[in-house]
Amino acid sequence: MNPNYPDVYLVDGARSPFIKARGKPGPFSGADLAAQVCHALLARLPLSDRDIDEVIVGSAINHPDETNVARVIALRSGLSHHTPAWTVQRNCASGLQALDSAVQAIQLQRSHIVLAGGTDAMSQGPILYNAQMVNWLADLALSKTLAAKCKSFSQFRPSMLKPIIGLLRGLTDPICGLTMGQTAEIIAYDFGIHRTDMDQYSIQSHQRLMAAQNAQALEEIIPLYDKQGQVYLSDEGLRIDTTLEKLAHLKAAYDKPFGAITAGNSSQLSDGAAFLILASADAVKKHQLPVIAKILDVQWSGLNPAMMGLGPVHAMVPLLQRNHLALSDIDYFEINEAFAAQILACAKALASSEYCHNHFGTQDACGTLPMDRLNVDGGAIALGHPIGATGARLVLHLAQTLKQRQGRLGIVSICIGGGQGGAMLIESVNSI
Repeated sequence: MNPNYPDVYLVDGARSPFIKARGKPGPFSGADLAAQVCHALLARLPLSDRDIDEVIVGSAINHPDETNVARVIALRSGLSHHTPAWTVQRNCASGLQALDSAVQAIQLQRSHIVLAGGTDAMSQGPILYNAQMVNWLADLALSKTLAAKCKSFSQFRPSMLKPIIGLLRGLTDPICGLTMGQTAEIIAYDFGIHRTDMDQYSIQSHQRLMAAQNAQALEEIIPLYDKQGQVYLSDEGLRIDTTLEKLAHLKAAYDKPFGAITAGNSSQLSDGAAFLILASADAVKKHQLPVIAKILDVQWSGLNPAMMGLGPVHAMVPLLQRNHLALSDIDYFEINEAFAAQILACAKALASSEYCHNHFGTQDACGTLPMDRLNVDGGAIALGHPIGATGARLVLHLAQTLKQRQGRLGIVSICIGGGQGGAMLIESVNSI
């Protein structure tokens, strides 16, 4: 980070449990999830409603009633009408982009305290009419006479009712024409990653999340309450009975029938929200705020959309180079588990002198990604991946991990649909 810019601190954060999408709309919209999280987070800090300078929210799937979901969240969280709020979208890294935008606002001294994070209710993704149906409805609306209306009705065909699943369309890249799962199949093939390796990694993700839940290590989670009074206390994606044998029986999801990517070794669709309070050093001192981490640097990178799963490599390497660090200098990593194949491919790419030379101009491999210090409490394969929230969740949990395990430096990274990668370098701190 440029030494001429002021430091930016992570003061506190909270997230919802990630609720498993079950094929129909869940009990919360994106704003519902976020408002409960933000209200709980703000209530435990010595701040008034006027102390928050702005609200920045990452979201990829907005409800029609929540177009600028950030503004809805700000007001429903009890903040002043004078607090501006805006929404950002960078696909899977929307929550991380919200944090980066907050960092920039504080560095430029336009803001001193920012509420930033992400939310998405993926279960409430829209179902759309196809083009034929839209055109038929338009023609019907323009028909003024009874004869014209009868003619329009005669042109209706039942096939026009075939819906477009908005979420599936959103998870398909319009440039390369591939779904995210198909891009994972490509990098699995290129790097020689076998189905058994993916399934074994997936089991590890569930086992680590189960251990974290049993140890009550997920301190960042606050309970959610729906309108029927039901309480949600923990991430719902955990499958404690997962075995290699059960995963082996799952069918290929994207490259049928011979592919290796299945529902069991992919991230889960879910609803969730995660938010953090970022502040300048002056604001921390003025309001006597706690701090748990300092944001050191952020990197965004692009690559071939068909290889999007390698985005973390393309973001982490320049981030490390700019800060004169090696992978071995980082105590803990949080890399989003979009697919087990993608995580394993990133590790192989970093350890490949050929890949690193071709893409980063290095003479040797970039290093070994320490799997024992990566996603130590499980990841999206086990707990879920609400697109807008994940980036913020990763940063918040990494800060908690560094605190709990006495680490100093940590990196969050994420692959992004469309062929991008994002990474953030943070340092654990107890005071300033």
